[in-house]
Amino acid sequence: MTRIMADWITQDSSQKICRLLTDAGHQAWFVGGCVRNALLGEPVADLDLSTDALPVEVTALAKKATLKVIPTGIEHGTVTVLVDHIPFEITTFRRDVATDGRRATVAFADNMKDDARRRDFTMNALYAGPDGVVADPLGGLPDLLARRVRFIEDADQRIKEDYLRILRFFRFHAWYGHNGPDPDGLAACAANIDGLRQLSVERVTSEMLKLLAAPNPALAMASMAATGALVQILPGADATTLAVLVHVEEQARLSPKPMRRLALLGGEPETHLRLSKEQWRYLEQVRAEMSPAEAAYRFGADIGMDRLAINAASLGHEIAAEDAQSVRRAAAQTFPLTAADLMPALQGPALGKALKAAEARWIASGFTLTKADLLD
Repeated sequence: MTRIMADWITQDSSQKICRLLTDAGHQAWFVGGCVRNALLGEPVADLDLSTDALPVEVTALAKKATLKVIPTGIEHGTVTVLVDHIPFEITTFRRDVATDGRRATVAFADNMKDDARRRDFTMNALYAGPDGVVADPLGGLPDLLARRVRFIEDADQRIKEDYLRILRFFRFHAWYGHNGPDPDGLAACAANIDGLRQLSVERVTSEMLKLLAAPNPALAMASMAATGALVQILPGADATTLAVLVHVEEQARLSPKPMRRLALLGGEPETHLRLSKEQWRYLEQVRAEMSPAEAAYRFGADIGMDRLAINAASLGHEIAAEDAQSVRRAAAQTFPLTAADLMPALQGPALGKALKAAEARWIASGFTLTKADLLD
């Protein structure tokens, strides 16, 4: 018998929500990420529960207990209940009635196995009762412990139900997988890459950035490229030096940054991903045609170091200590000239042109020219 012994399952709020259901004669099972991560010793963020109680029954029980209920996805059987300010997403057991590669029509089920079979990977079809005892209706525990990301039952069918699962397969392998990706899953992804065209840009972008946030996404990204999935979602991208960048990051003690890695991949994110204004600004700055030191002076040390890391990875070597020092020094520089220093001799466009030329000379000197040098 496998049992989870974790603070989140024994805390008062978790036990309260479970008793709310079980005292009324219903089942209460923690499911998905919280169970998977607890068994792997990874951090747990969201607490999801599955039950045989219908959404209307969960809502009535919660309101009777004066708990706040939010109908977050009630059409799919999901309500969120707040207990001591902690959200619990509670979903009725479900089974798929019809799917179109993007969304599913579901019907409520009365048993765990039906609910488990509609999930994506065996490691996500693990349940834990209020006492922490793990239920494994589809035999996914050995896959989890081996860190093997495997589709439930028929991989091809699981993907055709929702083509986003192709990207999730690579993302989950990046975060949880060991060794190479599951061959059957990889083959099914390769056979269905045209289905990625059905996905919204927002969903693709979200999965891509989550994948790139993994400690080392290089193997998963290389496998993704090998199936043709990468070129499908980001034409022109090249993942061959991603492993080198991960090594450079470790050597320079840079924390994993999805946008730094996306900048290395290249391609055409402008037309194929949906990024925020801040993310677009980052790409523009880190891609600007200038040295890492100048980038650090103009945009800050973080941009300079990211540019230095990308350059080093592209050339296949580590960051030299003197280059890192140069970037940090450049970020602290202030241009010694102001417009007032050149007035009244220069005015208007001529003044701007002279200041720009002086700044270029100062940068080219490694920020060593003084105010007097520049005025001479």
